[in-house]
Formats: sequence, C-alpha cells, structure tokens
Amino acid sequence: MRLAAIDIGTNSVHMIVVRVRADLSFEVVDREKDMVRLGAGGLDGRNLTETAMASALQSLVKFRRLAESHKVDEILAAATSATREADNASDFLAAIVRDTGIRPRVISGTEEARLIHLAAAYGVDVLGQRAVVIDIGGGSVEITLGTGHRPQMMRSFKLGVIRLTERFVTSDPLAPRDERKLVRHIHAEIEDHVQQIVEAGFDRVIGTSGTILSLGAMAAHADDGEAPEELRNLRIPARQIHRVRKRVVELNLQHRLRLPGLEPRRGDIVVAGAVLLDSILRRLEAREITLCDLALREGLILDYIHRNRAHIAHIDRYPDVRRRSVFELAERCNYSAEHAQQVARLAVSIFDQTRGVHGLTDREREWLEYAALMHDIGVHISYERHHRHSYYLIKNGDLRGFAPQEIEVMGLVARYHRRAAPSRKHDGYGTLPSGLRRTVRTLAAILRLAEGLDRSHSQPLTAVQLHDRGEDALMQLRANGDAELERWAASRHVGPLEKLMGKPLRFELCGTTPYVEHTDQSPRSTREAVRRRRDRRVG
Repeated sequence: MRLAAIDIGTNSVHMIVVRVRADLSFEVVDREKDMVRLGAGGLDGRNLTETAMASALQSLVKFRRLAESHKVDEILAAATSATREADNASDFLAAIVRDTGIRPRVISGTEEARLIHLAAAYGVDVLGQRAVVIDIGGGSVEITLGTGHRPQMMRSFKLGVIRLTERFVTSDPLAPRDERKLVRHIHAEIEDHVQQIVEAGFDRVIGTSGTILSLGAMAAHADDGEAPEELRNLRIPARQIHRVRKRVVELNLQHRLRLPGLEPRRGDIVVAGAVLLDSILRRLEAREITLCDLALREGLILDYIHRNRAHIAHIDRYPDVRRRSVFELAERCNYSAEHAQQVARLAVSIFDQTRGVHGLTDREREWLEYAALMHDIGVHISYERHHRHSYYLIKNGDLRGFAPQEIEVMGLVARYHRRAAPSRKHDGYGTLPSGLRRTVRTLAAILRLAEGLDRSHSQPLTAVQLHDRGEDALMQLRANGDAELERWAASRHVGPLEKLMGKPLRFELCGTTPYVEHTDQSPRSTREAVRRRRDRRVG
C-alpha cells in the first residue's frame, strides 16, 4: 500500500509519499516541499491573500500529480494554523477540492501537537523516557510532553515565526527593545504550560520543523566549523542555540544570509525563530535538543496506520525503535534471517567473554549486534563486494533512533566483516575520532570471527566458550551437528581478534561432532565443501 501525506502549513506545503510494508511500518519513497508563505498577511482572522492561495494551489496540483505517479492508494492532507484562522478558509478549501480533488482536514492546534509528538517518538529513540517535543511553524508552536507515542501534555500557541516576525521584527537588525518585547510576549504565552512540564519532569527535548532543523544546522556548523553530514538525531547543546540567537539578532539580512547552515529562504524569519527556540529551551532549563526531521506529515501516516489496524505488528514485536528500524532495513534487503541472527548471537557472546580485553560497554555491544544482523544485506545488491554494499545500505537505510556516528560505526563494522582491514584511507573510517576507530577495529574483529563460525549458514553451533590458558586461549565450539567447516573458517578469520587479545586462539569442537586436529591448510574435501556451499548461495 502507498500513501501520500500533505501538510498545508502556514509557511510551507510539504508532501511525503510512503510505502506501507506488510509489517505496518513505512518507508518514504518521495518527498516535495514548497515555501509558499500561505499565512503571510493572513493570520489572526484575516483573509488569506489571493497570491498566497494561488501559490499553495499551484503546489498542491503538482503534488497531486506526483502522488498519482506513485500510484498512491490515498492522499492524506491536513491544514493548520493559517487555514484554521482565516475568514476565507472555506473558499480556499473548496478551491483545493475543485482543482486537485484533495480534501484537506483542518486540524486543531491540539491535534496538530498530538500528531507531531507521534512522529517524533517514531523517529527518535525515546524508549520509556519522558520527552518534550517542540515544533515551530509559521503560525504556531506546539509543545508536548509524553512517553513513547502517547503525549500527556500538549498545547499549541500562536507563536509561529511568520506571526512573530510580522508583529515584532520591525527593524533589521532587530532592535534590543523589540527583542525584549518579543521575549516578554513568548514568556507570557508559554509560562503556565512550560511550568507544568518542568514540574512533571522530563528526560530529553526533541525539536522538529524546518526552523529548528535550520537553527540546529547553524549551531552544529558554528561548533565544528563544517556542515554536519546528517541532522537526524543530532544532539545540539542549548548553549549553542543561544549563541546562534545572539548572532542572528545582531546581524542584518544581508549578513545573516552568509551564515553557514542557514536556508536562504528563512533569512527573514530566522530571527524570530531563534529567539523563540532559545526562550523555550531556557525556560525549560534544557541542556540540549535532539533534532528530528519527522513532523506532522509523518504523524498523519502513523495515525492512519494506527486507526486502520488494531496493532502494528513490528511495534509489538520490537518495541525499541532502534531494533525495529534495524530489522525493517534487513527485511527490506531480503536478508538471511537465520544466518544473521546466529552470527549476532555468536558475536555478542564473544564480546561478553572478552570484556576484560577490550573494555567496551553495552552501548558498543548493541552496535555489534545490529551490525551483525545487517552485515550481509549488501548481497541484496550483489554478492561481489557485498561488504561494501552493506556499508552503503546501512548509511542510507533510513535507520531511526541512531545518532549519525552510531550509524557510521555500524556500517563500518559490517564493511570489515570480510578480508579488508580498517584503513584511514577508507571513507568514513579515517574521519572518526581515534576512540571510535579503535571501537570499529574491535567490533569488526569479533564480527569477522562470528561470521566464520556460521560459514555453512546452517547454524550448527549452539554456544562458544572461551578459556584463557595463559600463553594462548581456547575456544570450545559446542555443536549439534557437523561444524567442521565452521572450525576451519574460524581459524582463517581469527587473526584480528588474536591481535586484540595479544595471544593465539585455538579451537576445539565439542558435542556430537568429534574434534579433529587440522593444520592451517584446509583439506581438499573441506575446500571443496566451501566452494560448493558458496556456489549454491550465489546461484
């Protein structure tokens, strides 16, 4: 099933086209956005201007054609602040139906807040945490508090950036007196709601919308000196947002447009946006904000799925958004589930038994498990160089709930599960901090061995037990079938882990298959078995 969701906002009109999977998750297959400034001059009960309505209609006609090209089953559309406040809203809505056939639903501010919170919880790994979600639009700002996809407090305020710019930004740069008036107005509007949130307590703050993403990009650029590769799930210190506010307030439009990270079309409204976001964060006493690129349109999709299915199968199966996202990507790439899950089990077992050597934590253990689950998804593109294809798919697979560096590490660990050793000349690896490079080397060494321990793809091993014998180490391979191929493959791929441990690692088969001593050179029969099984998989 394919759906399109359109957000007819005060500042922009935005559409996504998604494919709903059998497990009731979805993936975005196309998106389009036009900044039409629908609410310019038409807020607070005034009429939408003819120019603004014509621009919005032109965009919606284009969006309808794009949706039809994807053969969508249904178009969901919601109109927000500018439309719900306008005296001529009914005329505008009738024109949309007449010209496009799309029937938008005018939603209340509270409903808008609920849908945005639903999307943010889907896109960011909140687990059981209490999260504040902030969305800054052209006509309104939504502030919610809740756990998971259930907001407990939600309010919408008439504090959008177009509205505030038209009312308070009367000079360029903004006069100090006008800035003080703007701040007093913001505090007067949000004070009671934010105070309730502070008293209830929260664990993190999530920011959605183009305004917040633009401010986050500017803050990240100012902090690192270069544009971030990915904004999704990027955590920005609140003090950096405050610095951006001070910077944009003191500059005129000509100089603001030179600021790295600022979308030029937001140059005139970014002043009000920066003051608004900084004021909210300071009132919350928040230390940081996590950026999220999912908002109302994704909320419309999720709400549709929830309303049309009693339960979402994957959410029931994998309540953790990170784990669910990994399995969704693996399944999209038609991964070999039994092999991947066996390799993941063996990898985390080896990780746990070597904690005293590598000193890594449960965070890195999770990265290893997910990299192991996805290590072979590159076969979906081609068996040849599938390790590189796996890296590409992990990097570009729309994994939710992960920070950009986490995705980079998992991709690199999967990339090095075969022969190639990590090199600073390789894309991604060379730009990592030294600590994360060491993590990649360690996890890749473990994954490489775990992959060898299921060389036949038949899961003959039930457990592995590592014993430190002083000058060397012994790994007992517990098997319930023929695991000779696994023992041989493990001996070929153990080198990186031996280097990490600083000693040789020997293997011993236990269980139903007797232990047979071998040299490093495999017998001809074993080599032929490897070739035959490999040919069957490729064929």
